[in-house]
Amino acid sequence: MKVFVTGASGVMGRSSIEALHQAGHTVVGLARTSAAVAEIEAAGAEAFFSDLYDGAALTEGMQGCDAVANLATKVPVGLSALRPGSLKEVDRLRVVGSKVVAIAARQAGVERIVQQSLSFIYADMSDEWIDEQSPIDVTGATEPVVVAEHRMARFAEFGGTAVSLRFGLVTGNDRNTAWLFRRARAGKAIGMGAERGWMHVIHPDDVGSAVVHALAAPGGTYNVGAEPVQRRDYVDTIAKAAGRKQGRFLPSWVMRIGADKLEILARSQRVSSQRFSDRTGWHPTYPKLTPDWFDALA
Repeated sequence: MKVFVTGASGVMGRSSIEALHQAGHTVVGLARTSAAVAEIEAAGAEAFFSDLYDGAALTEGMQGCDAVANLATKVPVGLSALRPGSLKEVDRLRVVGSKVVAIAARQAGVERIVQQSLSFIYADMSDEWIDEQSPIDVTGATEPVVVAEHRMARFAEFGGTAVSLRFGLVTGNDRNTAWLFRRARAGKAIGMGAERGWMHVIHPDDVGSAVVHALAAPGGTYNVGAEPVQRRDYVDTIAKAAGRKQGRFLPSWVMRIGADKLEILARSQRVSSQRFSDRTGWHPTYPKLTPDWFDALA
C-alpha cells in the first residue's frame, strides 16, 4: 500500500515510517519545514512539502495513496503544559486539522484513514478494566480528541474506512519522557495522581507496528498499548533507569494549578488492548514497562 503520513517527522511518524517500510509499504510524509523534509527523506520516505491546513495541497499529495495515517500532534513538554494556551496548537490540529485531512482524503479517493487518538479520554475507573465500551469523561482537555474521532466517523459515513487508535502515554525515547528522566536523575518529583492508580503506556516502536496493523483492521476505535502499570511502578521504573532508588510524586497543589490539563494524566485507567490484538493480530514488542524502555535516554 501507499500511505500518506502526517506528523511524519515526529516520534509517532518516524516509528510508523520505519514499521511501514519493514512491512513493504510505500510512504509519503507530510513536511512543513526544510528540516522535516530532510528527516523524512533520510528515513527513506518521499517528502511532500505543504501545510496540514492547506486542503487543496493535501488532496494533491494524497493522490494515488491507499491510506492516510494522521499522526500530527504538538504536545507541550514538561511544565510548559501549565502555561496558558499551551494546548492551543495541538487542539487545533485535532479539531481543525483532522477535518482538513478527512476532507482531503475523501477528495483524493483515499479509502482508509488511521487517526491517532488517546486513551486519556476514558473516565477514571479505579481498578476496573477499561475497554472500548467504557465511559469517557469529556473535559476541555479531552474534547478535541473526541472531535477528531468524530471527524473519522464522518469519513466512514461517506464510505471510507476509519480506524482511531487510542494510544496510551508514549513512553521511551521521546521529549516528554526525556524531561521526566532528567528530573528523576536530579532527584525531582515526576509522579502525578494516586500511587496505586493505573496508567496506559506504549513504547514508541509499538506505535509504528500498530499503524501497520491498523491498515487491515475493521473500521472502528481501538485501545493500543502495553500492559497497564500502576503509577508507583511507572515512577520507580523511570527513577531506577535514571540511577535513583525510588521516584517521587508531585505535590497536590501542582495538580490544582494544572487543572484539567493534568487531571487527564492522573486518572486511573486500567486499559485493555485485547480487542485490537484479537482483530488484527497485533502484539506489542514491549508488552510490559521495564527499565530497558529508557536505554536510549540512559
